[in-house]
Amino acid sequence: MLKSMTAFARVEENHTMGQFVWEIRSINHRYLEMNFRLPEDVRAAEFAMRKQLQESLSRGKVDCSFKLRTTLDTQVEVTLNDKLVDSLLQQVQVLQNKTSDQENDGLRVGAVNPLELLNWPGVAEQSQVDQSAMIEIVKVSFQQAVEALIENRQIEGARLRELIIKRLDELTSLVKDVRVRRPQVLQAVREKIMSRIEEMSIDVESTRIEQELVFLAQKLDVEEELDRLDSHLAELNDVVNSQKPVGRRMDFLMQELNREANTLSSKSADITTTQAAVAMKVCIEQMREQIQNIE
Repeated sequence: MLKSMTAFARVEENHTMGQFVWEIRSINHRYLEMNFRLPEDVRAAEFAMRKQLQESLSRGKVDCSFKLRTTLDTQVEVTLNDKLVDSLLQQVQVLQNKTSDQENDGLRVGAVNPLELLNWPGVAEQSQVDQSAMIEIVKVSFQQAVEALIENRQIEGARLRELIIKRLDELTSLVKDVRVRRPQVLQAVREKIMSRIEEMSIDVESTRIEQELVFLAQKLDVEEELDRLDSHLAELNDVVNSQKPVGRRMDFLMQELNREANTLSSKSADITTTQAAVAMKVCIEQMREQIQNIE
C-alpha cells in the first residue's frame, strides 16, 4: 500500500492532568527528519517518541507539537506557605516602622500588594504532578497521534496510486502503439528511399540498396528500447502494489523510463513515433511529480 509523506493529524484527549493536544505534520523529504516542540514537563519523553517515529515511518520531514491545556477540573491546587508569608509581613512592618519618622522625606513604605506577595519565590506552592505517570500517558497519546498520521498518509497514498496507475496505463498504451507501428515505419522509410533513387534516375545495384536499407533499419531499430520500457513498466506495476516503502525505487524507475523515452525520440523516423515519445515524457514527468510525495 502506497503512503504519502504529506499528511496531518490532530489528536485531543482529556486526562486527569488536563487536555492533551497533539499536532503532527509531515511533508516529503529524502530521509526521515523529526522535530519536536514539547513543554519542559514532558521533554524527558522525546527520546522514546523519536524511537516510536523511526519504527513507524521511513521517510518524510515530521513536525510534532504537544500542548497541555488545563481545565477547571484539572487545574493544580495552589496553597500558601503561611510561615513565609508571616515572615515577609513582619519584615514589611519593620520597614514601615523604620521609615515612619522619615515620612516627610517620601521614604515611607506603602501598603503591601497581595499579588506582588504571591510572586515572591516560595509563597505559592503547587501540588506536585507525578511526572513519570504523566510521561507514560503522553507517550501513549503520541502513539495514537502517529497512528492517525499513518492512516492519513495511507488515504493520500491511495489517491496518488490511482493517479500513477492511470499514467501507467497511458504509458503502456503508448509503448504498445509504437511497437505495432514499427513494421509500417520501416516500410515507409524503404519506400521513401526507393522513390528518391527513382527520381534521381541513377543506376544502383539492388544488393547495395539492400545493404543500405539493412544498415538504416539497424540504426532506427528501437526494439531494445521498447523492451526495456515494457520491463520498467511491469516492475512499476509490481511496485505500486507493494506493501513496503517504495518511493525511492519508483523515483529510480522514472529516471530509467525517461532515459528510454529520450532514446526512442532520438531514433524516431516518423512524426507519429516522435509524438508518442513526447507524450511518454510528459506522462513520465507527471508521474514523477506525484512520486516525490510517496514514502
